[in-house]
Amino acid sequence: MIIIYIALLLIAVFSFLVIETKNFIHAAILLGVVNSFTSLSYFLLRAPDVGMTEAAVGAGLTTLVFIIALKKIGVYKE
Repeated sequence: MIIIYIALLLIAVFSFLVIETKNFIHAAILLGVVNSFTSLSYFLLRAPDVGMTEAAVGAGLTTLVFIIALKKIGVYKE
């Protein structure tokens, strides 16, 4: 049970970092980290189907779409 509380604390900490960061790319990556910990919390709460969906869509696809969009508008240059 303590692992769930640690995961929830990390979600709160990284969510605060997403809000406070000034770099858009860092915010997109941190949002992916938040979604990864959310996925972990779903797995710990015995909802593996929701956890897998959150990992695929939330952490994977959404982060990728944000980074591609930021690259298209010129915020991120390689």
